[in-house]
Amino acid sequence: MAQTKLTIRGNLKEEYKDIYTPEALEALASMSHINDAIKEVMQQRMKRRTERQIKKKRIRFADPESIIPRTDIRVKDAREGNFSGSDIPHDLQRQWIQGTGPAAKPNAPVENSIRNVAYALLSGADGWMFDGEDALGQISSMSLDNQRNLKLAIRRDPVFLETAETVANGMNQWANGFFGRDIIRDWKKQLDFTTVIFRARGLHLDDRHVRINGKALAASIADTVLYVVNNHRELQKRGASIVLYLPKIQTAEEAAVWNQLLTDLERHLGLETGTIKVYVLVEQLEATFNLMEIRAVLGKHFVGYNTGRWDYINSVADAMAWDPEFIHPNIEDVTMTYGYMRIYEDRVRRAVNTPDRNGNYALWQGGMEPNIPVGSKEGVSASMKKAVGGAEREQREGASGKWVAHWKMVHIVRPVWEEKNDDNQLGRTFPPLSYTEKDGGDLVLLEPATTSIRGARNLLSVALQYGNAFLQGMQAAALKPADFFGNDDILYLMEDMATGEIRLSILWEWIHKGARLTEDDRKTGIKKGDLFNAKLFERLLKEEYQKLLEADNRDVHDNSKRTTLPISREIVKTYMESSVKPPWFIDLLNINLDNEDLDIARKRIHSYLEAFKKDGSRLTENPDFPGK
Repeated sequence: MAQTKLTIRGNLKEEYKDIYTPEALEALASMSHINDAIKEVMQQRMKRRTERQIKKKRIRFADPESIIPRTDIRVKDAREGNFSGSDIPHDLQRQWIQGTGPAAKPNAPVENSIRNVAYALLSGADGWMFDGEDALGQISSMSLDNQRNLKLAIRRDPVFLETAETVANGMNQWANGFFGRDIIRDWKKQLDFTTVIFRARGLHLDDRHVRINGKALAASIADTVLYVVNNHRELQKRGASIVLYLPKIQTAEEAAVWNQLLTDLERHLGLETGTIKVYVLVEQLEATFNLMEIRAVLGKHFVGYNTGRWDYINSVADAMAWDPEFIHPNIEDVTMTYGYMRIYEDRVRRAVNTPDRNGNYALWQGGMEPNIPVGSKEGVSASMKKAVGGAEREQREGASGKWVAHWKMVHIVRPVWEEKNDDNQLGRTFPPLSYTEKDGGDLVLLEPATTSIRGARNLLSVALQYGNAFLQGMQAAALKPADFFGNDDILYLMEDMATGEIRLSILWEWIHKGARLTEDDRKTGIKKGDLFNAKLFERLLKEEYQKLLEADNRDVHDNSKRTTLPISREIVKTYMESSVKPPWFIDLLNINLDNEDLDIARKRIHSYLEAFKKDGSRLTENPDFPGK
């Protein structure tokens, strides 16, 4: 049997020997056999995508008599709950509010970077999803900083405790100004309130620092192994569960690969099968056609689903890119009660409330609240009222809790669930899932809404800013369209990678399918009924880009205006000009991390698109990792 060759970039093995421990390296090598399976299902994913585009096919429900690939589970059995799922562990029974965000900051020493973890664990959130994916910057070695900070915090290292005490004082100062009271009474005790959850990167991404036998290691393997190996003993010693969020799953077969990784890792560490618990983010249209199948495949690991807005909209746009009649309206109109979003949410809540053979139900965690209570008194009041209203709607619909993107939102939204005082909503009665042609059609149901130049400017401005923030190492960033800079009545929203993805997907639709505008626009001379086209896009790109160049340092860092902002513009422009829709905005950003040379960026972008157009392959390896 060939020996596994593990290669770590540069001197990172020594710099992060607290993360790349001998035990972790042994586990990475042991799990490397799953790398080929991940590459295989990703090839299948792209093949399905290409076939849909060429043959103009919609996604369909699977044959109920078929067997889920990589399992012995019949689709019909999964749909009827004829499988063994998981009990909900004690520290996930009540998850009224889960916060999300990274555990590290870019280019920051540990004592500063680890403040992110302190804010999270002192926030009063029932759980905190420390993000290794969409909200975590990937420049330099940030993914390893993220792992280090979590390990230090979970072990209650002195550097973390010292930081937490300082952070607690600052949080109370803010709370006294906003609420007129402290929100933290005993900071040490408060640290144990919040369930620690980690989101690994999706199967579609490669790790930037590790190769196995000359191939890039799937980021999912790297993230999962490093987090679990480095923290499982400490978590179990405290009586805490090992909990992950799994992103971007499209099919039950992909879930089966995840399940193999989790099961094999548990076996390697001597843990009982099902020790690692997982939520699945329903971020992909195809996954909504596979909800019960995914639940069944993950079996004793699975505890719940989460309904996220941005990524899901992007997946629908991508799956329907072939249909010239399928055109989204302004992003602001695609709320959780809009058309296919309403249907999607309803299917998720039915799926989690379908019992398995042992009577186990699963949790439904509602979507993201991106508002931050910073701005004018009127702006904050209006936005917080909207945030609470959104939480009340999700609670009524059956969610056991929701997400917030900033610690300041926890005590604003959590009272919605406190007033009900039910730990969760497991087992609420909803109609059983059905699998008709109409059900499938409703999952791509569009409804009339606004399509405007104002909407296009918002999409474009935020997309440019997000690409710039990403390349600066800030995948979680507070953003708003440039026309609202300086207007404190319009609040910044915490955005992550998903916001960039969906904005480019919708703009691509508008250009290549000819969106018909529903409003006059005085500045451009556009009339209601005119078509959005490439020439109009080029004008808006020039105007919105100029606004960012003229913005102050608060909104657009001055040091980015001649470095990463031009690269962001180049990516947006090239994406929009491509007649073949790129599958992921993040791919084009990832190949330009730690690069500030526009000429190099152009070559990388061109190489990516040429490879993708040629045979559907994605260039996902770190181009700065020498010696393949």
